Amino acid sequence: MDLTFIINNQYHERMTNANPPLVLSAAALLAADIAPRRDLLAPLLSADSAALVYGPGGIGKSLFALSLAWTVAAGGSFLGWRSPRPHRVLYVDGEMGVAAVRERLALLGPPPAGLAVMAHDLGHGPGGGLLDLSEDAGIERLMTAWNRPELVVLDTLSSLVGLRSGEAERWARVQRFLLHQRRRRRAVLLVHHANRKGALRGSTRREDLLDLVIALRRPDAGPPAGGARFEVHFEKARHGATPLAPILANLETDAGRATWRWGPPYSGRLERAAALLNRGLSASEAAEALGLSRTSLFRLKAEARARGLLDRESSTTESGT
Repeated sequence: MDLTFIINNQYHERMTNANPPLVLSAAALLAADIAPRRDLLAPLLSADSAALVYGPGGIGKSLFALSLAWTVAAGGSFLGWRSPRPHRVLYVDGEMGVAAVRERLALLGPPPAGLAVMAHDLGHGPGGGLLDLSEDAGIERLMTAWNRPELVVLDTLSSLVGLRSGEAERWARVQRFLLHQRRRRRAVLLVHHANRKGALRGSTRREDLLDLVIALRRPDAGPPAGGARFEVHFEKARHGATPLAPILANLETDAGRATWRWGPPYSGRLERAAALLNRGLSASEAAEALGLSRTSLFRLKAEARARGLLDRESSTTESGT
């Protein structure tokens, strides 16, 4: 039987209401023999995670995503997070091109056997042309080509999904795709752009289905660096037992090989936001002073409150924030 037909049939069968859902009592659910969540990169990614990393142009999003994919495929560590064993990983490039992907791969060393790459200028099998994952035909082409990966990295969301046109409908299809992968115990990492104010481009409603949202931000202080350098902030981490602390990551290159260094971030935006709020500025005023969106400022405020950086009075002003 034709593989495309099989994938198409399975995909639609799971994405529609053709079959009634299974209902269990709470007692039966607790007693059921359900496989535990498997770590791909502890404590960041598990086997059924839907994650997103975003940041401004040129900050190093693709290097971050490719390094993460490389580590999960090889087993080992990346920025302090550990992959317990090698896994099958597919990195789908919709923006850089195969030459740029190869240059970045060469920096990381001998590639692991489980890492596969699909670049937009290599072609995508039957039908050819760019891959559009907001259409069923694009998803079928992707799933026909892959070898049942445990992690799929989609770089970038805007190039592979085309969210600028008919965004709500197209994103709804992406959500159904993510739900389908979660049911198959397959993790997906989306790479996306920040807007001019540094916040996630597009509607924040996209975050509803995501287990993990990572923001890459330019450091406010510290020495310059020749390679990629950014702060890693965790804006949402649904499954973490403990909050994930921000880190400062720096990619150093020497003789054609790259090494990631990381540590705590320099004092910067979080502390400045807390200081402004403690001085009595409203969230709107503090956001304007820092050149941030209100959404970004509210996230900083929540982080500052959790770390005990806010005075009691400033932490309770502007109800609901």
